[in-house]
Amino acid sequence: MKRLLVGAAALATAFVLTACSGGASGTGGNVGGGAVAAGAGGGSPTPTSTSASPTPATSTSATPTPTPSTTKPAPTSTTPKPKPKPKPAPKPAADPGVPCAAAAAASGTAACVDLSAHKAWILQGGQVVYGPVPMLPGRKGYATPAGTFHVLSKEKMHLSKEFDNAKMPNSVFFYPGDAFHTGSLSVYSHGCVHLSASASLKFFNTLHVGDVVQVVP
Repeated sequence: MKRLLVGAAALATAFVLTACSGGASGTGGNVGGGAVAAGAGGGSPTPTSTSASPTPATSTSATPTPTPSTTKPAPTSTTPKPKPKPKPAPKPAADPGVPCAAAAAASGTAACVDLSAHKAWILQGGQVVYGPVPMLPGRKGYATPAGTFHVLSKEKMHLSKEFDNAKMPNSVFFYPGDAFHTGSLSVYSHGCVHLSASASLKFFNTLHVGDVVQVVP
């Protein structure tokens, strides 16, 4: 019996509360005893805090992925291979028209005399640089010696004491008493090699002491 009375009392109380709140409204009523909107009934509405706690911002910046290094490793120090030595230039072939093998084989300047052909040449490194030019050797009894010799001395104007101080311009001595010099090309000498004035000057200016002079029969 007491339970019934308590329940009836609760219903009566609920009815009174509903009636004080102005009834349920389909447009703003707050069923279950919540605060009503301003202007919809008496009593000051209790302000309700609607501001939600701010959600802490999460960092969107991802951890940067390290870019792989593209730098090539420094080459290790190695001993460079020695450069091959350049091969020496081939020696030019001797002029086939020159009969003096020794003069053609000389590395520097050389002279060649062909007694039978009455010709003379100047060579440089085996190649003819002057000649052939005409020459006259020694007469019978004063033959020009054949063989391989070297320039002994030079004298711009030699006076032959043996032949009454005869003039011998542009003398290039290659054998004791015998030389290239300006002389007649129609009269044989006493052992020297007669050349024209221009040829003797060329021999004098080109040949040096020590150069090879080869005379072939």
